[in-house]
Amino acid sequence: MNLLLMTIDPVAFSIGPIEVRWYGILIALGIVLAYFLAQREAVRLGLHPDFLADLLIWAVPISIVSARIYYVVMKWDYYGANPSKIIEIWNGGIAIHGALIGAIITAYIFTKKRGVSFLKVADIAAPSILLGQIIGRWGNFINQEAHGGPVTRSFLENLKLPDWIIEQMYIEQQGTYVHPTFLYESVWNLIGFIILIVSRKLNWRRGEMFFFYLIWYSIGRFYIEGLRTDSLYLVGDLRSAQVVSIIGVVVGLSAIIYRRLTVKPVVRYLDK
Repeated sequence: MNLLLMTIDPVAFSIGPIEVRWYGILIALGIVLAYFLAQREAVRLGLHPDFLADLLIWAVPISIVSARIYYVVMKWDYYGANPSKIIEIWNGGIAIHGALIGAIITAYIFTKKRGVSFLKVADIAAPSILLGQIIGRWGNFINQEAHGGPVTRSFLENLKLPDWIIEQMYIEQQGTYVHPTFLYESVWNLIGFIILIVSRKLNWRRGEMFFFYLIWYSIGRFYIEGLRTDSLYLVGDLRSAQVVSIIGVVVGLSAIIYRRLTVKPVVRYLDK
């Protein structure tokens, strides 16, 4: 059998009856790498070495719960009729926007209690958030989820994709190849990540790296979401991710403009 014609098994390995899935491994890997990247920068900028670890103890579980709550609310017609399914997160059903909302609220409260600038921490974390999202999207790839509508194989070949990606984009239940929207978003986030890492030396005004993240991710997600076939909807054809993305762009731009016009003296990214 030609191995290139086989899809990737979403189960990495099993320990007795427990299945360990690639999705979970990649999410965990994204969190760990994002932490180490942010930790190095946080210490360089004068934060206590334990600060981010203490924050993650709260932020990670709260983000998972909020990601599930967001998904359940958007699918309430189903979960309202099947309340026992609400806790079955192992069967899928989390939303990145829910995770981001939970993480931002948690970080804001945590930094206020510790007497540390929220925007300073948010700036440090911005590239790490993108890094985690870059890696996490490959979990969607392995699960053959978060993909777009039908395309031809020649379309995918014209993107110069390797065969192992092309074959994974063949959805057997649908009998067709699909848009690799996971890849589009992963590449978009990678570009944003590089911009943020390289431009740290420009010594942005405090908060602007985080607001750039909001704008950059939201623009990409808005357009990519329009290609997806598994969107969550608010009302009718109104996709929730696109609405949240518009809000993200507006908030990011408004915050930058407002702070540039009103905040004095100017505090910059590299200020300790």
